[in-house]
Amino acid sequence: MSSTDPHVDHALAYPEPPASPLWHRHGGVQTRPLTEAEKKRNRELLVLAQYTPRPRSPRPTETLAEAG
Repeated sequence: MSSTDPHVDHALAYPEPPASPLWHRHGGVQTRPLTEAEKKRNRELLVLAQYTPRPRSPRPTETLAEAG
């Protein structure tokens, strides 16, 4: 394939670099399981976050025609 081919995705020209070693767990360290109380609290927070409207930024009171 030539480099002038318009169908070539140049983002894929090189292999993806290896992941950072900081992203891997070493030594078989296990995370502790969540307690039932923690699971319930997480579910409540998720529901609250999904249904609570975000505060809107204040809008200017004058129109673009009045401002210009």
